Amino acid sequence: MNAFFTSQNFRSLLLPIVVLVGILGFRSWYFTTNYDEGEVAANFSGELLGGARFELSDLRGSYVLLDFWGSWCGPCRREAPALKAIHDEVGDRLNIVSVAIERSSQNWQKAIQQDERSWPYHLMEQTESTRFLSGPISDLYGVNQLPTHFLIDPEGMVVGVNMGWNEIMSAVE
Repeated sequence: MNAFFTSQNFRSLLLPIVVLVGILGFRSWYFTTNYDEGEVAANFSGELLGGARFELSDLRGSYVLLDFWGSWCGPCRREAPALKAIHDEVGDRLNIVSVAIERSSQNWQKAIQQDERSWPYHLMEQTESTRFLSGPISDLYGVNQLPTHFLIDPEGMVVGVNMGWNEIMSAVE
């Protein structure tokens, strides 16, 4: 038997392996949203960027892409052109509802303009810390990382979570 695989070496490797498996298991659990494919998406209401009242259930009858993002989130900002392209191509069949987790409404509004997020449904959840994402809507959906997307079908069912852009386009067409 190889001298490396002694019981002493095995015991010294066991703890790091158990810790690593524990960390990976916790991360998997923590970043799992509250909704899976085939579940009814929870209704919520809020105030849109312009001050109008919004309710998710008002969009029944069309596809909805629920987009959780932040002006401070690099990956969120980098995906804005893809979201804009989807909106431009299938905007008549898909409503994008962007929910921003923000400390500052000024940064949020500035990012909407800079990123050309031209769709009408923008909500903001005020938070003291962007380290821990929290707000009524993000908590309802179990969002613990940004960006996170939920595709909701015209009947209000979740079609998928964090789907690829091509999958979203295929589902909507």
